[in-house]
Amino acid sequence: MEYFILISKIVTTVVYGLSLLLLCTFGIHRYYLSYLYSRNKNKVPTPKGKFSKLPMVTVQLPIYNEMYVVERLISTVCDIDYPKELLEIQVLDDSTDNTTEIAQVCVDNYKDKGFNIECLHRENREGYKAGALREGLKSAKGDLVAIFDADFMPPQDFLKKTVDFFFDSEVGIVQVRWGHVNQDYSTLTKSQSILLDGHFMIEQTARFNNGMFFNFNGTAGVIRKECIESSGGWQHDTLTEDLDLSYRAQLCGWKLVYLKDTVADAELPVDMNAFKSQQHRWAKGGVQTAFKILPQVFRNKDLPFKVKSEAFFHLFGNISYILLLILLLLMFPMGFFWQSVAWHKLVLFNLFAISAGTLSFAFFYALTVKETHGDNWLNYLKFVPVAISVGAGIAVNNSKAVLEAFLGKKSGFVRTPKFAVTSKSDNWRSRKSYVSSKEITALIEITLGVLFLLQTLYAIYKGYYGWIPFLLIIQFGFLYTGFLSILHSKGKKGAQQPINTLIPKPVLQREKDY
Repeated sequence: MEYFILISKIVTTVVYGLSLLLLCTFGIHRYYLSYLYSRNKNKVPTPKGKFSKLPMVTVQLPIYNEMYVVERLISTVCDIDYPKELLEIQVLDDSTDNTTEIAQVCVDNYKDKGFNIECLHRENREGYKAGALREGLKSAKGDLVAIFDADFMPPQDFLKKTVDFFFDSEVGIVQVRWGHVNQDYSTLTKSQSILLDGHFMIEQTARFNNGMFFNFNGTAGVIRKECIESSGGWQHDTLTEDLDLSYRAQLCGWKLVYLKDTVADAELPVDMNAFKSQQHRWAKGGVQTAFKILPQVFRNKDLPFKVKSEAFFHLFGNISYILLLILLLLMFPMGFFWQSVAWHKLVLFNLFAISAGTLSFAFFYALTVKETHGDNWLNYLKFVPVAISVGAGIAVNNSKAVLEAFLGKKSGFVRTPKFAVTSKSDNWRSRKSYVSSKEITALIEITLGVLFLLQTLYAIYKGYYGWIPFLLIIQFGFLYTGFLSILHSKGKKGAQQPINTLIPKPVLQREKDY
């Protein structure tokens, strides 16, 4: 028995120590990105010249079952300020519900107004979004391709602010920053906005301004058609076809431009389960891309070490979710095994762990809020702890995604449902057609929340007061994520019933051409 306890102590200590060390390394990397951002944040990219004759632009709108937002998407894109004769719009529709009819009515309406717009419907989802983009590219007439997901509302001057960067023949992709049309809708959307702004305001800007690889985000950007084709085209062997293409393009020598001061608004998921599905896809796709691309990055002798190391942290960043779970689950077994040497009182060790881990995220997102919201930043600063809690709360969901990627488990592209929610008066719960469920992970999250509640009480009893704020943030994240997942999954049965009231009767009676 003593031998078993000794082995358990050693194994637990080694796993805990390695997890803590790696998690601290990712935490320090957050400080590094913050430093890189602050060093060059005022750097503003400018085009090398301006086109005397504007190029033809194809706008691709990949959609799948988006009945609530497709009309808004098409009308917003048709409102972009660009010569009609130089604008081609492709609605790439893979839908299996009433979205197809709604989109066709809208397309016909704008075609009658003189727009060059077509609805290209596929009977299958081969390759998912990547497959739809690849299929549309076959008939695209534009030298440049702008892409918008269904929840986006590009500004009228979007093309005027992006097209001239392609005057430089080496520029392959221009990406703009995502805005959030409904960030004040709920605590969940406010938390998401902070987490996303961390990527778009700090990470993307830091990487671009310091000559490192960064990524096209799959929407709200413009790509040179030649860049797509010369980089191997759209591929669907990962769930993040945009990240994959971005790295392949940069490895082929194409330049990417990031415009943090140009913003395209989008709708944040208001459903916790939709948010978790989105995060699962991004986390799994990121690791899949890491396995696919990093060997090429490391073998490239022309790339400096800083580019290679940043690519590693970028593509493997989601491993931190697994590390966090391991650390949390082993924290109190460690305290039990080593209470005789009072390991928890090693002040310097714990201060280093906390500052490199938890405080690095607090600093990173405080900087994010300050840089994103300007004079109004204090109104959002109070949501930073909530955002960190939510980020921790999805650790089970994202750890599952990372493990699936490591094990090579294949899964379909699960799109993030949108409900056309832009103000607090909008009631998305009445629009049940796309409500999903994550009840299994929700039960695990609630169980972990209760476990950490008990651990908080144990910490108070034992006098481990330094860990209490950390434990409170973690337990809130798990309980909030778990209970909200169950609450938002109610009423999901019968979710795919068509809503005929959205479709004009003549359209419903029209015989399909496909």
